Order: sequence, then C-alpha cells, then structure tokens
Amino acid sequence: MTAADAVPMVFVHGTRFSAGQWSVQMAALRDEFPVAAVDLPGHGERSAHTWSLSSATEIIASAVDSLDCGPALVVGHSLGGYASLEFARRRPDQLRGLILAGASASTRGTWAAPYRWVAGLVPRIPAKRLAQWNDRLLRRLYPPEVVEATIRSGYAFHTLPTAWDEVLGRFDAGAMRGVKAPVLILNGEKDVVFRSGEAPRADECRGAPPSRGGVCDRSPRMLGLPAARTPGRVRRDAFRADCRGTRPPIPDAGTTPPLRGIHPVPATPPPPP
Repeated sequence: MTAADAVPMVFVHGTRFSAGQWSVQMAALRDEFPVAAVDLPGHGERSAHTWSLSSATEIIASAVDSLDCGPALVVGHSLGGYASLEFARRRPDQLRGLILAGASASTRGTWAAPYRWVAGLVPRIPAKRLAQWNDRLLRRLYPPEVVEATIRSGYAFHTLPTAWDEVLGRFDAGAMRGVKAPVLILNGEKDVVFRSGEAPRADECRGAPPSRGGVCDRSPRMLGLPAARTPGRVRRDAFRADCRGTRPPIPDAGTTPPLRGIHPVPATPPPPP
C-alpha cells in the first residue's frame, strides 16, 4: 500500500474512557495509515473542558484536519459513536466513512430510562470506587495488553451525567438519514440493548451502499477493545487486513456464510400493504 492509498482514520472513545482506549489500534495501524485518537471534552487531557456535542464535533474535525489527508474514516465507540454521528451530519465534507461500534440504539423512548437513572446515580458514588469497579471489569474481560493503557488513562465519571443528558433523546432510529458516506454498524453479540436498534439503523444504511451492519461473535459491548479470546498477534494482523481492505466486504444477509465471526444484520421486513 502506498501513502496515497492509506485511508486517514480518527478514533473516538466511549463513555468515561479517553484516547488511551485505542492504544492497541494505534499501535497496529500507525506504521501504514495516518491515524489519530481524540479526547472528547471532559475526558483525558480535556478533563477540565465542559462537555458538549458541538465541542466534540469540532475536536473530531480538528483531528481530521491535523492528518492533512482529506476526508477521514471516523470510528466511534459508544458515546464516541454518537459524537461521530453528529460529526457526520455537521461535517459531511470531512467524512470518508463512518464506523459505529456499540452506538446503534435509538436514544429516545423508554429504554433510555435506565441510562438516565445511572447518570443520576454516578455522582453519588465516590470516583475511587467507580474506578475500582471498572478496573476489575476490564481486567476480567480483556488481557493486560488490551486494557492497561485504558486503565492508566483514567475515567471521566464527572462528565458522564452531562454527556448522557445531551445524547439521550437526540438520536432516533432515523438518525442515519443524510449521512452520505459508507457506514459500518458493529455490535457485540451479547449487547442486547444496542442490538435492539441495529436493524432499523442497518435499513437506513442500506439506502447508501456500500454501507453495512454487522455483529461480532460472542463479543461484549466494548468493541473498541479486542476480545480476550483471540491472541494479540492474530488480532493485530486481522485489524490491519481489514483497514487495508484485503478482507472482502460484509455480505448482505442470506447471500454467503458469515465472515470471520462478523455476521450481517438482516433487514427488517417491509410493512404489510
């Protein structure tokens, strides 16, 4: 692959994390691709900044400009997925493609009530205890080489209520309308909440091929972190192959067998006449 062929990529972390979440991906890609991982407002090195989707959009836009390679592929996980979707709607000229990991559910409706409850509960729990719980969770799910950088980067629990308050109620099942670039939606097989919204979003994506929706076999929600069951070298080699475009695209439902543990999302049936 030549430098001219290398797709610029910007990675946007999930709720409470920071750019450190993407350390494995940065290490796997930086020798071949122009890549950047951002800290959203209120997170990481921007911990003292006030959260807003507008600020998040500007941060992503600045990262794309910093790579100086034209429109970029933007990869967003969880909260970062919704920020990336907002960026796609506001800055279409800077977007080459969009990957949403664990960010396909509508943020409107009754399902959002538990998230509002959690957002209200977090400020009542000491940050040290929340950090201990998160450290144990990550170390139980993932190997050290995957999560230690995330843990060292710390957590932004103080920003969670404000960020969720703005995101909840903003993105419905039609939020993909108007996104002209190709979109890939990824959810973990065990992610019940976000998989509930993947079929409507996949339908929206199918309006603008070659967009796709996919499900990662036996994966939890945190798709920004490679699964522990796969050796590190295999994960890195597979990830680089994906980004080079050497793996074939995710097929439409019903056409070919699943590809390396990623299954296409079936379209929702049309309404009766």
